[in-house]
Amino acid sequence: MKEITSRQKEILNYIADYSNMNSFPPTVREIGEHFGVSIRAVQDHIAALQKKGFISQIQKKSRSIKVLVDERDKKEPLYMDRVPVLGTIAAGKPLLSEENLDGYVTLSEPFIRPGKTYFALRVRGSSMINAGILEGDLAIIEQASNAVDGQIVVAVIDEAITLKRYFKESTRVRLQPENPAFQPIYVQDVRIVGVLSNLVRTY
Repeated sequence: MKEITSRQKEILNYIADYSNMNSFPPTVREIGEHFGVSIRAVQDHIAALQKKGFISQIQKKSRSIKVLVDERDKKEPLYMDRVPVLGTIAAGKPLLSEENLDGYVTLSEPFIRPGKTYFALRVRGSSMINAGILEGDLAIIEQASNAVDGQIVVAVIDEAITLKRYFKESTRVRLQPENPAFQPIYVQDVRIVGVLSNLVRTY
């Protein structure tokens, strides 16, 4: 079955909604008035929908449009992608270089969104437990080079990475743990490589 245009889909859905509410289909004129287009334009769309197999219509008979394929029941497929999982970060190597990769995990919405780039890190230690981030969690990180105060970031310090809450102070950056047993990290310069997007936890 051929694809239909967005306008044809709108008209098809309108015909289906109208038919459900009134127990009979709309006329060509009513469709034109609803969308603010000419009768000729509606006729062209109906002809296209009929040719593509989405509706049927008895010629020269009013209110004879019948929906054959109801597009309203179709849901858009969830966006899915493979996200690289980083293991031990090799000093001097780019973050997503082959030396750092520890496999891939396939994720879908809402963990990831189209148009964004992600990587994943396995959480080590307990410095972020009060933020609900536990040892063994898979942190899903959206790649970013900057952050705003309060965001949980992946920061690179002397080629080591850390997951902490970011705060920009007057002359330095504070990377704040979420566990009173750990001290904040203060740095003059830090490289942000991502912002925490989601967590994946297995039991």
